[in-house]
Amino acid sequence: MMQFNFLPELPFSANPLALFGLLLLAGLIGGELVKRVLRLPRIIGYVLIGMLLGTSGLRLLDDKLIGEAWIFVDIALGLILFELGRRLDIAWLVKDRWLLATGLLESALAFVFIYFALTYFDVAPLYAAVAAAIGVSTSPAVVMLVAQELRAEGQVTERALSLVAMNSVVAFVAATMLLSWIHHEYRAGLITIALHPVYMLAGSLILGYLACMAALLLSRWLGKSAQSHFVLLLALVVLTVGVARMLELSVLLALLAFGMMTRNLDSRHDLMAVDTNRIGQMFFVVLFVVSGAKLQISDLATGSGLALVFILARFAGKSIGVLSLTYFSGVRAGSAGLLCIALTPMSVLALAMVQGTVHIYPEFTARLSAIVLPAVLMLELVGPVAVQFALKKAGEAGEEKS
Repeated sequence: MMQFNFLPELPFSANPLALFGLLLLAGLIGGELVKRVLRLPRIIGYVLIGMLLGTSGLRLLDDKLIGEAWIFVDIALGLILFELGRRLDIAWLVKDRWLLATGLLESALAFVFIYFALTYFDVAPLYAAVAAAIGVSTSPAVVMLVAQELRAEGQVTERALSLVAMNSVVAFVAATMLLSWIHHEYRAGLITIALHPVYMLAGSLILGYLACMAALLLSRWLGKSAQSHFVLLLALVVLTVGVARMLELSVLLALLAFGMMTRNLDSRHDLMAVDTNRIGQMFFVVLFVVSGAKLQISDLATGSGLALVFILARFAGKSIGVLSLTYFSGVRAGSAGLLCIALTPMSVLALAMVQGTVHIYPEFTARLSAIVLPAVLMLELVGPVAVQFALKKAGEAGEEKS
């Protein structure tokens, strides 16, 4: 046997690079098949391939492998939220206060509608509140990637992306503040109850600020070089993801803050506008494959009724908020209706928020997942189609990327 000690030991251990390559290749094939055969967004193909490989299908991706692949999900979400944050121009929101008011109102109504709908169907108030906070969010990944695939530009596209960014901020802050209630429910100490949300919010914002300052200082030193700035931003996004994970901070909030601050604190325009999607597309494919693998069709058997309640309450809250105020910011009634449809998606962001809510209480996370994930499963498949329909109907879709 010693003659063959140069061979790898069996069974083979999971290799992160091989796993990344497998997910990327499988997602690419699935997305292209769905695009060519069904004429649907590639995202749906990525998700379906994930479900096929995950626990709902061939079980090639178990919880252990999904856990190991989650770092790629964090990087992908980091890139998406950084780009989303870069779209939030505070000066523009102050000037167009009706858009800001619309974002806050539809977020608040979505929370209220989901909370009371769930409690009406006997969901405990704490679980209803956290689920409602997560339900405020709209998937930035779906809206951004479908818009890119369609090369969409126009009023509905831009306002949808702005509202998605505001949704994300409100959802992160609300979910983080609810940590105190969760800790109280599990009889944690007063210091934990009082300081954990503060640590999460303040720490994530400070980390985003430090990443922003590093980006501005280094971009000034590097000079106007698009290639150097591309590498700089990619490095800082990955570094911020790693530091946030190391310090038990919110990866999502830190990267969103990083993007927002680079947009609004760069008064000298030192940082060039670079397209991180060139490399980000690889991570985005893996992002949806992993999210699909994490979803289980069996959840629908027990949670489909509550999922429909969740989805309808969420859509009603967001639609009433949007239709109430968009007129005052110059949006036609028809475009406002399409904007409501464009805010339909929930997907990977919701999964990340469920996973990151309180990982120290597995029982809480499991019960919360039973409420939220069936709705996510439905909207992960319906959401991309809804966004595609809204942007095409608005006449904002350009030539689709082949």
